Amino acid sequence: PPRPDGGQRHAGDPREKKATAVDLYRPLRQYIASAYSERDAATADDDLCAVRDLRAAAVESPSLPDSSSLEQRRAALLAYARALALVKPRFPISPDRAHVHSLSFTWHDAFKTNKKVSLPSVHLEKAAVLFNLGAVYSQIALAADRTTDVGIRTACGAFQSAAGAFAWLRESGVAAKAVAAGATTVDVTPDCAAMLEKLMLAQAQECFFEKVIAGGKPPALCSKVARQVGVFYEEAYAALCAPPLSQHFDRTWVSHVQLKAAQFYADACYRFSLDLHQQEEIAQEIARLKIGMNALADAKKAAKGVAAPLLDSVNKLESNMKTNLDRAMKENNSVYLMRVPEAEVLDASNERLFSSLVPDGSMKALSKYTEMVDDIIRTQAEKLQQSSEITRVRLKEMDLPDSILSLEGNVSIPADLKEDVEAVQISGGPAGLEAELQQLRDLNRVNQELLVQTEEMLQKEASEDAQFRTQFGSRWTRPQSSTLTKNIQDRLNLFAGNLKKAAASDALIERDVKESYPLMSILDRRPIESALPSISRPIMSLDGNEDAIVGALKQSLRQLESLGAQRAGLEDHLKEMKRKDDILPKLMAGVGAHDDLFRKEIAKYDPICAEIADNIVAQEQLLLQIQEQNAQFAAVFNLDDYKVARERCYKQIAAAVAKYQAIKKNMNDGLNFYVSLQDATGKIQQQCSDFIMTRNIQCREMIEDVQRKLAGFNLSSSSHNTNTPRSSSVPPDQHSPSPPPHAPHAQSSYGAPPGGDPRPVYSQPESRPPYSQPYPTYGAPPQQPPYGAAHPGQYQQHPQQHQPPPGHDYGQPAYPGWRGPYYNGQQPQPQQPGPYPQAPYSAPGAYPHHQSNYYRPQ
Repeated sequence: PPRPDGGQRHAGDPREKKATAVDLYRPLRQYIASAYSERDAATADDDLCAVRDLRAAAVESPSLPDSSSLEQRRAALLAYARALALVKPRFPISPDRAHVHSLSFTWHDAFKTNKKVSLPSVHLEKAAVLFNLGAVYSQIALAADRTTDVGIRTACGAFQSAAGAFAWLRESGVAAKAVAAGATTVDVTPDCAAMLEKLMLAQAQECFFEKVIAGGKPPALCSKVARQVGVFYEEAYAALCAPPLSQHFDRTWVSHVQLKAAQFYADACYRFSLDLHQQEEIAQEIARLKIGMNALADAKKAAKGVAAPLLDSVNKLESNMKTNLDRAMKENNSVYLMRVPEAEVLDASNERLFSSLVPDGSMKALSKYTEMVDDIIRTQAEKLQQSSEITRVRLKEMDLPDSILSLEGNVSIPADLKEDVEAVQISGGPAGLEAELQQLRDLNRVNQELLVQTEEMLQKEASEDAQFRTQFGSRWTRPQSSTLTKNIQDRLNLFAGNLKKAAASDALIERDVKESYPLMSILDRRPIESALPSISRPIMSLDGNEDAIVGALKQSLRQLESLGAQRAGLEDHLKEMKRKDDILPKLMAGVGAHDDLFRKEIAKYDPICAEIADNIVAQEQLLLQIQEQNAQFAAVFNLDDYKVARERCYKQIAAAVAKYQAIKKNMNDGLNFYVSLQDATGKIQQQCSDFIMTRNIQCREMIEDVQRKLAGFNLSSSSHNTNTPRSSSVPPDQHSPSPPPHAPHAQSSYGAPPGGDPRPVYSQPESRPPYSQPYPTYGAPPQQPPYGAAHPGQYQQHPQQHQPPPGHDYGQPAYPGWRGPYYNGQQPQPQQPGPYPQAPYSAPGAYPHHQSNYYRPQ
C-alpha cells in the first residue's frame, strides 16, 4: 500500500547540515612538523591528503540526490567519521587545549540555516558528521519504493540505521562534548538527537506496519504494530514540545508529528475494533472507535500546515471509522443492546509498575477521585438519556410532528409497510398481473399441444399394428401396441388430468385477480404516500385562528428540538471535562488528606450539572405547553377523524399487499408446474418416438419373413440372389414376378398399413448379419419371440424371455430421479412405480391469512 503521507518529503525528515570549506592539510602538517619533526610531517603527507579529500567528499552535497549519489554520500560520511576517530587522539583540536593553529570548523543549523557556529572542536566536526549520516540514511529510506517488499525492507532498514546514527550521537557523548566545547546549534544537542532517534524509529515501525497490512495479517496484530508506531511518534512529539526544541522547530514539524501520533493511535483503535467486531464485542468496538475518532478530531484542530497527503490519509481513516461506528451502533441498538463503556475497564490494582515514581497513597487517592467523577458522569448521562426518551414517547403519543407534516402535505407510512409496497411495485405491481396470467394461458396451451401430439403418435402406431394384424392374421405374432404402451398411456392420462386441474386453478386465479383488483389497485399509486389521507383545513372558520394555532405549535416544537441539541452538547462537554481532568500533579504536590482537594475539584462539575437540571425542567414545562397546543390543534383540524382514516388506509394497503403476495405465489406455483410438466411431457414424447421407430423396424422385418414363407422361398439355398436385398428400399413386389396368393396389398412399403401412407424404409448394410442383436421389447409379455434370435426365415419354437435393455422400460418413471415439486397429489394408480406427475399445488400457502385452493386436487 502507499505511504499514509504520500511518500513525499515533509516535516519530520531532517536535511543535512551545511559546512564551510576548511583546509585540513596545512594546519595539521604544521602541527606535526612543530610537535614532532619535518621528517614525520613528510611521512604523514599522504595521510593528510587522504583526510583532506575525505572531508571534501563528506561535506559536498549533491544538488539532486538520487539513490546512487545517496549511497556515495553514506560511504563518504562513514569514511570521514572513521578518519576523525583517528584524528581526535593525535591532534588537540579543541578550544581549551593548545589547538592546531588557525583550524576552525563552521557548520550551519540543519533546521534554521541562518544560524551557524564556528569552533576549533573536533567534537563539533564529529557531531555534525554523525548528524549528516543519520540524515542521509533518512533520505535513502524516503527514496525507496515502498509499494514493493524489497522497497519496504530497504526503507525500514535505512530508518533503523538513521535511528542508530542519532542514538550514537547522543549515547557516545559526542553531542554533549560538542555542547561543552562552546555555543553550538540546537540540531546537534542531545535533546534533538533523542527526538530524531524516536522519529526515525517511528518511521521504521511504520514501514513494518505497512508490511503487515499488505500481508493481510489479523486485525489484532495490526493493531499492536500500529500502537507501537503511535508510541514512537508520541515520544517524538513530547520532545518537540519541551525546551529547547519547542522554541527552535517550525510549527509544521510539531503539527506533523502530533497528527501522525494521533493517526496511528486511531488506527490501532480501528484495527482492534475490527477484531472486537469479529468476536461480537459490539459495545467495546463502539468505545474503541469513539476513542480513536476523538483523538483524530483533537489532533486535526491543532494541525496547521501539514502535508495534504497526510490530511487525506487521516480523513480516509476517519471516514472508515465513522462508517464502522454507525454500523456498530445500529447493530447494538437493534440486536445486541449492550451498554457501551465510557472507557476501558482495566484493573491495575495488582500492578506495581512505576510505584517508585508515584506513591501508592497518591494512586489510591486518584482512583477514589476517578470513581467520584465517574459517578457524576454516569448519573448525569442517565438523566439526559431518560429525558430524551421521555420526549420521544410523549411526542409519539401526541402524533407529533407527523400531524404537522401531514398538514403540509408530507405524509408518511410505516417503514416496514413501505418496504413491502416497494417490493410489490418493483415486481410489476397489480397492473403487471395480466401479463403473468397470459403466461399461464400460453404454457397451458403448449402442454396441451404436447400431450395431444404424443397421444396421436401412439394412436397412429396402434392403428397400423391393428391393420397388419387383420391382414396377416395368426402370422402377425408380435405383441399388440396397447400391451406395450400401457404404462406410457397411463402416465399421459395422469398428465392430462393434472393439466385439466391446473386449468381450473388458472381460472380461479384469474377470477381472484379480477375480483381483487379494486383492492390491489392502491399499490400502483406512486409514490404510495399519495394514497394516504391528509389533514385539511376546516371549511368554515369561526375565529380564523388556525394559522396562529399551527404557528405556536411549530414554535414550541422548534424550542423542544433546541433543548434536545443542548442536551447532546452538554453530554459531550461533560465527557470532555472528564477526559481533561488530571489532578495527579496536585495529588503529588499535596500532603495529608485529599478530601479538601476532592471537594474543590468536584465542584467544577456543579455548573454543568445545574445546566442539565435546568434543561430537564425547561423540557418538562415545554412538553406541557405542547400538550395544550396540540389539543387545540386536534380540535380545530379534527385529528381524530384523520387518524381513523389514516389507519384505515394503512390496513387497506396491508391487505392489498397480502392479497397481491398470495396471488403472486399461486402464479409462481403455476408457472413452475407448467415448466416441470412441459419437461416431463417432452421426455415421454421422445421415448414414444424411439418406441415407434423400433416398432417400424420390427414391422418391416416381420413382413419380409411372412412374405418369404408365403412364397415358399428357401433362404438357405443359392437362389437367394433373386430375392430383394435387405438394403434395398424397393418393395418386394417390384422384384418378384408375381405376389404370393395369400398376401394381399403386399406391394405396399414395409411397415405401412394397407391403403395407408407409405413410411420410409430404413435399409441395413448387407454386410451386417440380419438382426444380430435383439430389439428391445419395451415391456413385452414373457412369451414374445425376440426377433432376430432364430435362423433367417424361421421362428424358434420355444422362445426365451428377453430382457429389455436399460433405459427403454416404459414401466419406469419419465426420467430417473425426477421429482416435480408440484406433483404431490393423489396417484390414480398407486401400484405403478416412479414419481408420476400429480395434481399440483397441494402445499399450504405462505400467508396464513389467505388460504388459497388454487392448484389443488379437485
